[in-house]
Amino acid sequence: MILYFVRHASAGERVSDPKKDAKRALDADGIEQCRLMGRLLAALDVQVDAIIASPLKRAAQTAVLVANEMGHEGKLQLDPALRPEASIAQFRELLNRYTKADAIMVVGHNPNLSEFLGSLIGRGSRAGVNLKKGAVAQAELKRNNAVLRWCVTPKVAAAAQATAAESPRPKTSRK
Repeated sequence: MILYFVRHASAGERVSDPKKDAKRALDADGIEQCRLMGRLLAALDVQVDAIIASPLKRAAQTAVLVANEMGHEGKLQLDPALRPEASIAQFRELLNRYTKADAIMVVGHNPNLSEFLGSLIGRGSRAGVNLKKGAVAQAELKRNNAVLRWCVTPKVAAAAQATAAESPRPKTSRK
């Protein structure tokens, strides 16, 4: 199975009241990060069977915006196993529910999303992974271990997009 790990995009400063913080929406930078990453995934022709997000607003909003840019037509799934306080055991249970899928995308929060990815690629120990806001990582899962294939931050995606826009297109000859 191919797993795409997406950390929610920029949502401003944390709010001390947990109920209010759960409703914290993406800011303008976060919305742009989602669009940028969604376009990148679309350019890479990423197709997923399911997109599963934390029920917190900023994660669900990230998932919807990325999915729209990718052209994903499936319904967004919300799962408490991706909440900030969720455990690795809960995350593994979530993965067990999607064993028949070829590819899924999970959208959540740090530090646990990075810990989930690190536990899969660490082969028994936790690998040090720190997903930045709006970042996407692709891992290939085989049994209970995974291999990290790539990880892209919005900053790197923006630089690549700017470079591509600036470079001249090769001229084709007409015969």
